[in-house]
Amino acid sequence: MPLFTLLAYSSSQPQANISIKKNYKVVQFEPDDGSDKKKEDHHRESWTMFGNEVEKVELDVIRNQQMLRTRVDKMDLRRKVFAAQHMTYLERLSQRSPDFPVPLRAHMVWEGMTVKLSCTVQGCPPPKVTWCSPDDAGSVERQVGIGPHQTSAPTSPKSPICLISSYLIHTFPLKSECLSSLLALELQPEAQFDSTFSPTWAKEGTSFTLQCTFTNPLLPFQQDVSWFRDGVQLHQSSSTDITTCDNKATITIGTAHKEYEGFYTAKLRTRDGVQEHKSFVYIKDASAAALGGPASPLAVQVSDVNRDYIFLTWQPPSADGASPVEGYIGQDEWVRCNVHIQKACHFPVFGLKDRTLYRFRVRAVNQAGAGRPSKATEDVLTGDPLEHTRTTGMLSTLSTFVPLPPTDVHACEVSDSYVVLRWTEPEPRGREPLTFYVEQSLAGQTSWGLASMDVVVSSPRFPVFGLVKEKQYCFRVRSVNKYGVSDPSEPSAPVSLAKPQAVPAPPPSVMAVRDTDTSVLLQWEEPTDKNGILGYYLYYSEAGKQDWKTVNNKPVVKTRFTVHGLKTRREYVFRVKSVSRAGNSRYSDESRPIMVKSAINVPSAPSAISLLLCSGSEMVLGWRAPSCHGGSPVQGYYLDQREKGTETWREVNVKPAKKRQFKVSNLICGHFYHFRVFAANLAGVGKPSDASEAFLCEKWTMPQPGCPYDLEFREVRNGSLVLLWAAPLYEGRGPVIGYLLEISQGDESESWTPLNKKPISDTHYKVTGLQAGETYRLRVSAVNECGVGRASLPSEAVTVRTRPDIEIGVDDDGFIFLGYEASEMNSESEFLWSRNYSDPIDAKRTKTETKNNRDPSVEDLGLYTVEMSDNPHLSSSYDFTAEVIALKSGWEVEVSEKGSVRLWLQTESLSDAAELRLICNDHEISSTPHRKINFDKAKGLVEILFDQLSREDKGSYTAQLRDGRAKNQFTLLLVDQSESYSCRLHYGSQSSISSSDKVANKTRSGCSENKSSLKLHDRPSVRLIIFCFSQSLCLTCFIDGEPAPEIFWLRNDREILDQTQFTITKEPKRSSITVNKVHMEDSGKYSIFVRNQHGSETVDVTVSVYRHGEKPPIFQLKKKYHI
Repeated sequence: MPLFTLLAYSSSQPQANISIKKNYKVVQFEPDDGSDKKKEDHHRESWTMFGNEVEKVELDVIRNQQMLRTRVDKMDLRRKVFAAQHMTYLERLSQRSPDFPVPLRAHMVWEGMTVKLSCTVQGCPPPKVTWCSPDDAGSVERQVGIGPHQTSAPTSPKSPICLISSYLIHTFPLKSECLSSLLALELQPEAQFDSTFSPTWAKEGTSFTLQCTFTNPLLPFQQDVSWFRDGVQLHQSSSTDITTCDNKATITIGTAHKEYEGFYTAKLRTRDGVQEHKSFVYIKDASAAALGGPASPLAVQVSDVNRDYIFLTWQPPSADGASPVEGYIGQDEWVRCNVHIQKACHFPVFGLKDRTLYRFRVRAVNQAGAGRPSKATEDVLTGDPLEHTRTTGMLSTLSTFVPLPPTDVHACEVSDSYVVLRWTEPEPRGREPLTFYVEQSLAGQTSWGLASMDVVVSSPRFPVFGLVKEKQYCFRVRSVNKYGVSDPSEPSAPVSLAKPQAVPAPPPSVMAVRDTDTSVLLQWEEPTDKNGILGYYLYYSEAGKQDWKTVNNKPVVKTRFTVHGLKTRREYVFRVKSVSRAGNSRYSDESRPIMVKSAINVPSAPSAISLLLCSGSEMVLGWRAPSCHGGSPVQGYYLDQREKGTETWREVNVKPAKKRQFKVSNLICGHFYHFRVFAANLAGVGKPSDASEAFLCEKWTMPQPGCPYDLEFREVRNGSLVLLWAAPLYEGRGPVIGYLLEISQGDESESWTPLNKKPISDTHYKVTGLQAGETYRLRVSAVNECGVGRASLPSEAVTVRTRPDIEIGVDDDGFIFLGYEASEMNSESEFLWSRNYSDPIDAKRTKTETKNNRDPSVEDLGLYTVEMSDNPHLSSSYDFTAEVIALKSGWEVEVSEKGSVRLWLQTESLSDAAELRLICNDHEISSTPHRKINFDKAKGLVEILFDQLSREDKGSYTAQLRDGRAKNQFTLLLVDQSESYSCRLHYGSQSSISSSDKVANKTRSGCSENKSSLKLHDRPSVRLIIFCFSQSLCLTCFIDGEPAPEIFWLRNDREILDQTQFTITKEPKRSSITVNKVHMEDSGKYSIFVRNQHGSETVDVTVSVYRHGEKPPIFQLKKKYHI
């Protein structure tokens, strides 16, 4: 029965200046119980000082509130139960068996690649996924995502060549409580690897640091990021510093030694398991101790530690120096251990002190001297390893007698220079300190000599030096204590020095395989006799240079290794050495040269999906190409679609789309759709793009045009760039008349600034005034007569920075050249030349060749662009125009009454850098007292002033003008009336361009240079005036062109056909016309017209004929000279 607590309050009747008395009491009510009403009234009368109707009403109100609250609680409980039942009903209604909307796709992979298979699974409740491989299930790592649509991806670390595996996927419903726990775990995002360390190079004796960053702060269970070197975990120490903070983990090695070379791995715990990243750290040799000296040995190890004896082993260095290593010397703090140089990589050290700490290191020796010392060993404490098991004797009397002889004397180590003897101490040995005498004898003889001489042997080990090769020896040992010397032990078996240990054979079949743009995978086979091989040293050189460098300074155990740090697009050869205790083998045969470039991988994800056109049941989509094609051109694209509000992706096309446009059909009008795109090449299908925004499937009827698309950058410089785009597919109610551009600074800024106030008609635009090093994005809107259409999706962010460029210039011969250099040119790369950013250069008008330049035509003028076929960001352009000096007034003649003559012409205004050359009869002239020359650059005025004309002044006068790249020349001819006259015109054109591109391919420091030369010829402007008749006039023109042009002579724009009055001769590169017996009727405009398949040109000459004695209306002449 529920109980309710009520706090009752009472007071005396309120009056001024009267104290109020308050009483409180707790009363319990039982609801809906009328039998207790009298009892309640009795209780009430017992604690209230007065009774009235207001208090009764108050009790009724309280009672009604309680009843109302009870009803509300029941209604709320009923509503919750109904909602739960309804959800259960909906769950059961939506249940369906597992399905694969996007099934597995077939993959063809390269040997050694990581294989990742993915598919999309749907079902309600969400199914659990199991991957099965009938071929090798043990090599599959399963990564299964749980969610409404599960993308499950097993990865196979190694893909054997020619292995074709079929994967089976089993699905079954997943319990709801499992899904709930997974959702709870996803509340806090776990850390994943963000940026990791790449292959690192450190010099011996220096420090290096490796660092990993994470996407999110490390969760509590992820704090223990662990580091490993070649599979062995590293811990905090004096030489190793490991640091882990919120989203970063670092490891610092204080002093690098060759032993520290290897694969370093960082492991991070996640909810799905352990993520790891590993990379190789190379330790390069420090500078040699002596010029030409060898590098330092490595991996010095101490074994068989006794009271006065240890055994040292080490590995030979990879670099011999200027001459081969002849041997090694050992040191202990730091006293030389061996008198003679030890050739093999092992040595017994004898004569040490008992219970003393020692450290050892080794140096290699060649003809140049001793090299750098190796890394010192850890501290080694000499002592008796069997002391804790020692028996002092069963009887106390044994400790006072001579010891027993040792047993089991034998040779435990035999080399070509020494023999190490080993025996077992007597049992019991007694309590007194025990030493030994070692005796030797030739096998078969009975005379014994002391082998240990004056050396005190404290351990059951003894190295014997100085033995004669090819002779056999027997050894025996006596025990010694303070009470005497024991009997000799049993002789050992005959022992002789071993033959010198042979170095191993080099590994065969060294082969290099493409890996990345800076690395190569090197493989080789083991030698036939692989006993004693500790590993392999690798060496590389650029092909043809024989400049060999060491790859690794710690022997590689496996027969494959990835060599990093190579230069892209360079050819390398490799060779390998086998490593053993006897030394290094000779070099293997060189591998075949290989060019360093990336192996084929899947392309990256496309981006910027945009809707270009919608008809009500079809949508045309466009997207941006992947930023990385994976080393192989993209061969097609796949699309997926899903409706808004659903999570199921369905395939759109089975056959790949070749272009970056695709029409999606069979859509429902009025529905919203999301899309994503995959790019595919020879290596397979890449990752999907981000899902597009929701596009409404509705027929477009707006008057404005659609959005432009396919925005690309060209010619990115420190302060400018060129943006290209494609015209919209939907034009609206009228044709597109132009485009408006906007720019935004930063990667994600939404503040857009207009670039052009008036629409531009081209589909490219050069943006200037940018800040070098800053990042920008741009977008474009199309305009028609109805207004501005939708803006395109923003372009990818671009950083304004100058890259390799086209070289533009004019050489001494007047050739305008366009040359592009690329230091990282791929063998498959091509130079793509175009004009006005869209039109490829006409192959009929141009071709690449190394000689025979041909004259061009006006049709070849324009904006020339070049880009790399596999990297369009490397591009440039040049606006090629006919740069000539415009003429305002040709040669004019003025004669004063006193007989002085002024020749002048006027061009457009010239700069202060303009140059003038005056040529008279093939000789350059300058001002003289008789002839003055004036050149007003600002007005473009050229004057020649004669006091009086003389016979020496006759001939041709040519003014050659140059102002920067622009130039022109103008000719005037002064003739004598008593001679026949001729005019030689060097045929050309103000806009004449070579119709062929001259291409010179040459290699310079690994760079490929592509240079095109365009030559601008001079067109003379000639005006000829003749004062004579009954004379002959000859006009001659020199012509050039390939193929040879057709030639036509014209008079007053009509072809000359009369062969009696006119004589026409045509020779190779030359044509003349002779006017026989010139008359006044022969005055007029004479023209020569030439043409071939590349174009045509015309040169005009004005001829004026006057009767003898007549004066021209424009000037007066002296008696003999006419102009």
